[in-house]
Amino acid sequence: MQVARLRLHLHTRTVRGKLEQMLRALELERHYSKDEILEAYLNLAPYGRNMEGAGAASELFFGKTAARLTQPEAVALSVIPQSPARRAPGSMNNTALNAAQNRWYDRAGAREDFSARSFSARAQMNGGNFAPHFVRQVLTEGRDEEQILTTLDLARQQMIERRIADYIALNRERGIVNAAVLLVDTRTMDVLAQVGSAEFWNTQINGQVDGTRAPRSPGSTLKPFVFALAIDQGIIHPLSILADAPRSFGDYNPENFDREFLGPIRATDALVRSRNVPAVALAAQLSHPSLYEFLRNAGVHLPRDEASYGLTLTLGGADISLERLVHLYAALANGGELRPLRRTSSREPSKSSRRILSAEAAFLTLDMLRTNPPPSLAEASLDSPVYWKTGTSNGFRDAWSIGVFDHYALGIWIGNFDGEPNPAFLGRAAAGPLLFGIIESLRASWPEPPVRHEPPAGANLKRAEFCSVSGNLPGPHCRQRTEGWFIPGVSPIKQCEMHREVLVESDSGSRGASDDGIRHLRREIYEFWPADLLELFESTGAPRRAPPFGCDIPSTDAHELRMISPTSGPAVVIRRTLARDGIPLRAQADAGVRDIYWFSDRSFIGRAPPSQTLSWKAQSGEYELIALDDRGHSASCSVVVR
Repeated sequence: MQVARLRLHLHTRTVRGKLEQMLRALELERHYSKDEILEAYLNLAPYGRNMEGAGAASELFFGKTAARLTQPEAVALSVIPQSPARRAPGSMNNTALNAAQNRWYDRAGAREDFSARSFSARAQMNGGNFAPHFVRQVLTEGRDEEQILTTLDLARQQMIERRIADYIALNRERGIVNAAVLLVDTRTMDVLAQVGSAEFWNTQINGQVDGTRAPRSPGSTLKPFVFALAIDQGIIHPLSILADAPRSFGDYNPENFDREFLGPIRATDALVRSRNVPAVALAAQLSHPSLYEFLRNAGVHLPRDEASYGLTLTLGGADISLERLVHLYAALANGGELRPLRRTSSREPSKSSRRILSAEAAFLTLDMLRTNPPPSLAEASLDSPVYWKTGTSNGFRDAWSIGVFDHYALGIWIGNFDGEPNPAFLGRAAAGPLLFGIIESLRASWPEPPVRHEPPAGANLKRAEFCSVSGNLPGPHCRQRTEGWFIPGVSPIKQCEMHREVLVESDSGSRGASDDGIRHLRREIYEFWPADLLELFESTGAPRRAPPFGCDIPSTDAHELRMISPTSGPAVVIRRTLARDGIPLRAQADAGVRDIYWFSDRSFIGRAPPSQTLSWKAQSGEYELIALDDRGHSASCSVVVR
C-alpha cells in the first residue's frame, strides 16, 4: 500500500484515493515479490527535510551505509517514516522519536541492550561532518558498490564551509544569506569540495537545494569563452583594439553595466573590465563554432534553438549551473580539453576528453584573465596569480566568481534560490571576496610550489613587440611599444597604420600632400582614429589631437569605411516595429571624413557626420543599404525588414 502511494504520488485522503491505492497495491503484488516491494519501500520512504530512502538517511544521520547499521540504528530508521517531520533526529531530546522507539521495544520484547536509550543516543545528526549535497548526488548516481570511495576532501570541505559561514555572518546585513561553492582538482578533475548552500537544514534559505547544480543566469562569466573563440577564429589577439562605443545589432542594443563607453580598448582590458558592447560585437563575428554551438558541444543544456537566444548568450541570456561553469573554466586550465568530473575514486581518472578550444586560445585567455586585479588591495599580495572572472545576472539576482589557480578551479555563487533580487549581488563585490578568501585559506593550509603560467609544449605561439596604441606590429612612427603573444598564421597581425607622418604648413596649420619646396612645412606624427571614436574620446573627457585637414590629400591615405549600424553581414533582419520607429544608421570613417551619405538601393536617405546617427524609417521589404563618404569610400549590406 505504502509503495503504491509513494511511487505513484497518490492522494489517499479521500475514499477514491484509498480505493486507487488498494488497486495499485494489488497490481504491484501481482508483478513483484515481497522482498522487491520491501526494497522499493526502503528506497522511497520519507525521512523528512525532502530526504527519501533509508540509504540516504543512513549516510546523513549516522555517516555509514545501511548495510553497516547497528540494530538500534536500523530500528530508529524504521520508525521515522510514519511521521518524518516529528521524528527525524535533530536534537539530543527528540521525544517523538524516543516514544516511537519505546513502543517498538515494548511490542518486540527485545533484549535489555536493545533499549530505547541506545536508539536515542545513536540517532543524532552528525551535523557539519558531511557534505550532504555531495553525498546525495553520489548516492543518486545509482552505483552498486557496497562501499563507495569518493573524491571528497573532508578537510577542504569543512574549511570552505567555515569560510562561507564567516562570510555570511559578516555580510548578513547586506542581505547576503546564501552561497554555493565548488572546488575541482584540474589535474584529475576530482570534485574536492561541494557546498550546495550555506546551511543544508535551513528551510528559510531552501538549504537543501543544491546551488552547484541549479541553473541560473551566469551574467558575464561566459565572456572568456567568447574571447577564446574569437582568438581561435583569427578575429583578435590579446592586444587587439576593440571599440567600446554605442552599437546596434539588428534590434539588440546592448549597454555596459555602468552605462558608459570607454572608446578604443584593448581586448584584454575589455575582458577584464567586462565591457558588454565589445564582447557582444565579438560574438556577432563568430562563425563556427558560435558561442551557442560551443556551449552545446561542451554539454551545456540549452533548451531553445540558437535564434531564440541570439547574442544575449554573451551576457547571461541562458541559465547554466555553477558546476558547468567550473567545468568550462577547468578546460581552460587543461589546454582547451574538457574532461569529465569525478566524484568517486573507485576507478581511475577518465582519459576521455573533448577538445573545445585550441591549446593556444586557452593559454591566451588565461593570460588575459591573469591581469584581472583582486577585489581589494589585501588580496593583491598573493604570491601566485589567480585567473578569474566575475558575473552579475540581470536584475541583481546572482553574483558569480570563477577562478583558476595553482591546480584548481573554484566557483562561487551568491544569491537567493527563490530569485529575490538584491543590489548587493555584484560579482566583484559579493562573490569576489569569498573566492579570494577561500584561495588564501587553501594556500595557507595546503601550500604548493608556485605554478608558472607557460605556453603548452609544442604550442604555436610567438611573443612579439606591438604598438601600444593600435595593437598592431609597430611601424616606423610608433613610439609606445609593448610585448604580447599571438598565434602565427591565425592572429590578425598587420603593421600599424594609425601613426602617420604628416606635413603641416607652419603658417596656416593645414596639411600638405607633399613638400613642393615653396611652402614652409614641418613633419609631425598624428594618430588617425576613426571619426566616431575621436568623438567618443572627446565625450569621455580625453580628446585626441585630430590630424589637420587638407583638401589635396589623396583618398588612399585613409581607412576604409565600415558600417556599424546596422551590423554588416550577408543579410541583416530587422523587425518591422523597430523599422517604423527608425533604424539607426552609423558608419566608422577615417578622421578626415566630414560627411557620410546614405542610400537605400538608389534612393537617397540623408547625410550626417560620422559622429552622428541618422534615422531611417523603412517599410517591409528587402533593401541594399549603401554608405558613401566624401572621400569616395563605400560600405554596404543587405537589410530585410519584416
